[in-house]
Formats: sequence, C-alpha cells, structure tokens
Amino acid sequence: MINSENISFQLVDVLLVLAIFSHITWTVKSSSHCKQALSREIRPHSVAITEFGAVGDGVTLNTKAFQNAIFYLNSFADKGGAKLFVPAGRWLTGSFDLISHLTLWLDKDAVILGSNSSDDWPVVDPLPSYGRGRELPSGRHRSLIHGRNLTDVIITGDNGTIDGQGSVWWNCFRRETLNYTRPHLVELMNSTGVVISNLTFLNSPFWTIHPVYCSHVIVQNVTILAPLDSPNTDGIDPDSSDDVCIEDCYISTGDDLIAIKSGWDEYGISFGRPSTNIIIRRLIGNNRNGSGIAIGSEMSGGVSEVYAENLYFFDSATAIFIKTASGRGGYVRNIYISNVTLVGVDTAIWFDGNFSQHPDELYDPNALPVIERITVKDVVGDNIKVAGLLKGIEGDTFNHVCLLNISLNVTSESPWNCSHIQGYSALVTPETCEPLKESVYPNHSSDCYHLSNHLRSPGYQNRGPWLLSW
Repeated sequence: MINSENISFQLVDVLLVLAIFSHITWTVKSSSHCKQALSREIRPHSVAITEFGAVGDGVTLNTKAFQNAIFYLNSFADKGGAKLFVPAGRWLTGSFDLISHLTLWLDKDAVILGSNSSDDWPVVDPLPSYGRGRELPSGRHRSLIHGRNLTDVIITGDNGTIDGQGSVWWNCFRRETLNYTRPHLVELMNSTGVVISNLTFLNSPFWTIHPVYCSHVIVQNVTILAPLDSPNTDGIDPDSSDDVCIEDCYISTGDDLIAIKSGWDEYGISFGRPSTNIIIRRLIGNNRNGSGIAIGSEMSGGVSEVYAENLYFFDSATAIFIKTASGRGGYVRNIYISNVTLVGVDTAIWFDGNFSQHPDELYDPNALPVIERITVKDVVGDNIKVAGLLKGIEGDTFNHVCLLNISLNVTSESPWNCSHIQGYSALVTPETCEPLKESVYPNHSSDCYHLSNHLRSPGYQNRGPWLLSW
C-alpha cells in the first residue's frame, strides 16, 4: 500500500498549478489545443460535509452524510448550482452519487477513503457496450464516486486525496473470490461538462477515472498512484466518449496510464458509440504491466482523432500500445503521437492484433477491426529493449502506419518485429522493419496522418522547456 500522505503530495508538487474552476465551458480544437473559458460566476451555495454529521476520523462511515448533503444541494441545481466542501480529515465512505451543477471540493488535507466492505459498493448492471461485467459475466460494483446523466459537474480542490483502499479488492481478484467486477474509483456516465482537477487519486480497486458515454471532459493536473503490481489499476480510461482533454498529469499504476476504449466485441459494435477527439498533453508516468498510452483492447465502437504530445514514460513495460483482435470489429484511425521521451522501457511501440479475450461465445470472429493512419513521430529513448512489435492480423493488414524522427537506444539484437503491417518511415534509428522501409518522402506525406506542413521540422528540439516546467 502506498503511503498516501507522503508520496502523493510530494509528487503532486511537481505538477503545474492551475486556476481553480468555478463554472467552466470549453472546446477542443483540431489543432490539439484545449481551450477553457472561465465565467465570473461561482457556485452561489456551499455547505460542508460536517454540517450533515460527517466525522473525519477515518473510522466512522460517512456514506449517509455524503448522500444527504448531495440530496440537499440538489435543490440548488436550478439556482446556479452548489459546492460540497470536504475539509481536512479522513472521511470514510461507501459509494455515493453526484448531481448536476455540483462542485465537489476537497481541502488540501482532506482524504476521502473508500470503505473496505463490498456491501458499501452497490452492484449495478453491466455497461450496455460491454454486455457483462468486465471481469465476470454478472454485474459490477458501482464506483466510489459515481454519476450518470449529469451536466456541469466538477471534482476538484486544493490537492486533496481520494483513496480507494483497493488492496482488499486486489486480494480478492488474485484469490479468484470476486462475485462481481471490481469498482472504479470515479465513474461518470452519459454526462457532459465534466472537470476533474487538482487532486490525488490513490489505490483504485480497478480503473481509476472512467468517463463513459460522456462529452466535454477535462482531466487536468491530477496525480494517480497505485502499486506497480496492483491488477488493472488503469489511470484514466475515456470510454465511448468524445471531446476529452487530459493534460498535466502524473500517473504511476499497475496497468495502462491512459487507455482509450469504446466497447467490447458484439456489444460495442451494437452500441456503436466511438471515442473521438481525445487530446493528451504533458503526461509523465510509469507502469510495470501496462503501457503509457493504450488504445483498446475494447475498441469495438471505434476510436479516432487522438492527439497525444509531450509524453515522458520511464521504467515501464510499454510506451504506446494499440491492442485489438479478430471479433472486435470497429476501427482505430487518425492517431497522432509526437514528442515522446522514453527511459527504461521494454517495448517502445506495440501493435497487437491478437489480444483475444472475448466477453462470451457470441462474438463474430469475422468482425475484423480497421487499423489505419497511425503516426508516431519525434521519439527519443534510452535503455529500450525492443523498438517495436507491430503485428496486424492475417487478411487484415494495419495500413498507413508512419514512423519518423525516432531515435532509440535499443539493447535487443532484433529491434523490430513486424507482420501484416503497411506504412512508411523516415529518420528512424534503429532501421525499421521491411514493411515500413518505404520513405515518407517525397510521395507519402499525405498518407501519414497530420503530417502535411511540419514534416521536416525536428520535433524534439524544444523538448527541454516543458520538462523543466514540471
């Protein structure tokens, strides 16, 4: 278990300090810039959780206090909204629901603790785009902080902490004694205008932050920590969501730091909601069993228009990972990843067309994913074991994969392993595999996503300033 009061606050001090939001509207531009507009209006109503009988001793269960406070604040939803203030203390609670036009604000020394009893995490129906719980065919436990069908919800503060106390769940997973799929730490469903910022998240039972079927989401200036051997503790997983901005985050977990998803096999195909227009900037982190940025493997609703830049991954299994399989259907297209620094990474780039866990036997093995127009550029790496494992699917080649301006210090005698891949490269060291050896120049720049105007510019000349700013 991580020492939340020492490690997390030390790490968060290196993050960029952001203005505290009151009421926020924002847009995502195709130029990969997230714009925020702050109105002068603040929440006109505010209460503290202590006004509803909560006790911050780390022992008293405060689920009813959170539920009653939010029920009370719902009366102000049409009057400018309200803020629920969580002061310094250790506030033990089970799962509770948020409401629209709410700011959940954690003071600097406030810690919301997830209960160690599974009874305090109700069981809910599976997501329709998954058809079942992700781990078991039955339902799933509801997240600690949960919301659905919301508008304008903010989870923020002065670097407070939300700790899922996930070890009891991890142990059940390892012993195979789970009755239902483990809960996420924060999950918002079918919601729009979501901001999660200026907080530390610790020890999630499962995925940490999970916006699913959401639009207009900002996750900004957060630290996410879990032990490197904790199972499936993904950091941020946008799932069948659009217009998502993730920036200025530090993540160190047991699985993918960020995983973009959109449903699982026939259920995701039928539900048909893609993840699109996802921006990731200034991400630092490490993992032992996952990747820095993953797409999939649940991508059956489609994933497109992903822009990721200014990334630093260290002491990790994989940096960039696209995972899919026959039966997934869907697509991954128009992906642009640039300005990446790697240190001590086992595999820099991994495309896996045989990531073949399925929800049930009803999937269609002939539902083949379309993987195309993937650009990775301006990457430097030291102490890298393997440059790339790029493996498509027989009869379903991954097309227009473009690698350029990549320099990796690789220890393996076979730095690249490629099959069922088509694409182009330029300025790649060590020399790339045969299917990608055709040069981007001069005829294929239009085949490479997002490379039209700045193709010849060295992309990591100015990498120093953003790293120093942390």
